[in-house]
Amino acid sequence: MSTAKIPVDELTESQARDELARLAAEIAEHDRRYHTEDAPTITDAEYDSLRRRNLAIEQRFPALVREDSPSRRVGAPVSGKFEKVRHKVPMLSLDNAFSDEDVIDFVARIRRYLKLDADAPIAMTAEPKIDGLSLSLRYEAGRLVSAATRGDGQVGENVTANARVVSDIPNVLADDPPDILEVRGEVYMTHRDFLALNERQAAEGKQTYVNPRNTAAGSLRQLDPSITAARPLKFFAYAWGEVSRMPADTQMGMVDALRRYGFATNPLMLLCRTATELLEHYHRIEAQRGSLSYDIDGVVYKVDDLMLQQRLGFVSRNPRWAIAHKFPAERATTVLKEIDIQVGRTGALTPVARLEPVTVGGVVVTNATLHNAEEIERLGIMIGDTVTVQRAGDVIPQILNYVPERRPADARKFQFPTVCPCDLKTPVIREGTAAGGEGVVRRCSGEFACPFQRIEHLRHFVSRRAFDIEGLGEKQIEFFFLDPDLPVRSPADIFTLAARDRQNMKKLKDKDGWGATSAQNLFDAIEARRTIPLDRMIYGLGIRHVGERTATTLARAYGSWVDFHDAALAVAEGDLHAREEMDALDDIGDAVIDAVAAYFAEEHNRALVERLAEEVNVEDAERPVTESPVAGQTIVFTGALERMSRDEAKAMAERLGAKVAGSVSRKTDLVVAGPGAGSKLKKAAEFGIEVIDEDAWFERIGQE
Repeated sequence: MSTAKIPVDELTESQARDELARLAAEIAEHDRRYHTEDAPTITDAEYDSLRRRNLAIEQRFPALVREDSPSRRVGAPVSGKFEKVRHKVPMLSLDNAFSDEDVIDFVARIRRYLKLDADAPIAMTAEPKIDGLSLSLRYEAGRLVSAATRGDGQVGENVTANARVVSDIPNVLADDPPDILEVRGEVYMTHRDFLALNERQAAEGKQTYVNPRNTAAGSLRQLDPSITAARPLKFFAYAWGEVSRMPADTQMGMVDALRRYGFATNPLMLLCRTATELLEHYHRIEAQRGSLSYDIDGVVYKVDDLMLQQRLGFVSRNPRWAIAHKFPAERATTVLKEIDIQVGRTGALTPVARLEPVTVGGVVVTNATLHNAEEIERLGIMIGDTVTVQRAGDVIPQILNYVPERRPADARKFQFPTVCPCDLKTPVIREGTAAGGEGVVRRCSGEFACPFQRIEHLRHFVSRRAFDIEGLGEKQIEFFFLDPDLPVRSPADIFTLAARDRQNMKKLKDKDGWGATSAQNLFDAIEARRTIPLDRMIYGLGIRHVGERTATTLARAYGSWVDFHDAALAVAEGDLHAREEMDALDDIGDAVIDAVAAYFAEEHNRALVERLAEEVNVEDAERPVTESPVAGQTIVFTGALERMSRDEAKAMAERLGAKVAGSVSRKTDLVVAGPGAGSKLKKAAEFGIEVIDEDAWFERIGQE
């Protein structure tokens, strides 16, 4: 009997797993027809029935919830039929502020970075944050030549044909635009147009849409531009990418120029000079939110002076000169059905709340993180409670509290496991704190013997910020990890898949869910990542405490894979000089060094790394500048700098191709000392390192 005909309460675990796979594939296909082709083939009632069955099975078998479950997504995945476009200038995301205090701190940080007085005015723009789809438009000689979605910030989808039919997007610019101009903004749909579209859909017996944002995004990504043309899309311009000639030297001036060129810009954008003025405008916009004709989810603040923006630079992937002040998260109440345990890449056990589905801010929420056992204790929640849920920052669902008067008589307390839920049932250990007490993190002690950790390591390895192998997502990693014919148990196994498949007479194409084309596409995507930048290689290893920023710091410091690899092995073997050199790097401390040492001291890890290094070609780290007077040197700044802040000094040196260290070592080339410099000067003298003052630094780099 087909699993589709078996009642949910009669399914065995094996049947439930098969049925969830079938439902995931069927619902995904209906989503594609609805969102991408705008041509649904089943009724709303039939579609809802499929989703209800999927949810009911997940509630009965919570351990079987799939990564591609319909309960975990809204809409359709990115179409594989759009050509990819690499942005000339990355489309970066903004850091978020959630309170007035966060905004006050943001302005204070900018003043400190620029060494301004605490009450010095600083011009900043404030404008509504449109809840739409980010789009980058490239104009050459005043004519639109391409349009791309944001994608991952580096690479987006080519939607040029669709962008040409959006009424607010000019095909030819007015006034006197630069020869090359990339205009960035947001595609959206007004409430009135959204309601009218839904009325037409209903009148024609078609599915109606959920919200304006998703509808606008789906409309722009239609494969047939005539469908996009029939949708009432609009566009607000507010930023830019590559520009051959800057028409203004301020944020406000640039937006005014975009308006002259023919773009719609937001009329609520305002120039402010203090945190108080920013917050006053935020609360004015918040009060108008319900009466605006389009959806917004906050207010964006940007430093107005473009030279100051350049000085401020970036923190990781976020501009230091801008922030998004989000509106308070929307909340709802629902029932806590169960608490499950997930085991992460480092073995950390994280409790996850399984909730009765509830809509929060237009999104159906079924899960929420509970962080750790102490958080469950703090909240005082029990399984069966009615809880208040919010989407923090409109993204991550979290539980705020429970409703005491609605606690059922059969509510039960959650018992945090003392052994890992993996098949090995290895003991759970708690980390100690610096003060000698017990930490809040509980970890599986099984390390790489634990299948959960091994799978999570592989998922991290292929993630977007690491090797970013297209077509090898969480679901595929789990498939290959469990597959007996083409197992992938370590990163190196990924790069031997194609050869093993040929040896096994092309088994992959005959497996359920695969075919000759999809198998070859995967092999091509893997081959394309056989050459990888050094920072991605380091990050992809999954060393604890080594995130993207730390990986970049290590890559720039050591330059090549061989030098980093040898230094890491030396640290693992207790070489004090190697540890000292790593400790001298800016932003690298004992936690990172101990994590690197522990990782490379473990025999399994070393074998994993050596096998991987044989399969890939690791590119040396990029050098930002090679011809400056300090390029390639290691610089230490010490003392009270008077003409620049310490952060600004670091950013300046790195732009000139230097490495900035936090302490003096034998490999230090230059020490820049301000008043009050102490022990670092003594160490510099001990090693015979050149010491100069701040004025001499500016003279050396040609910025007197």
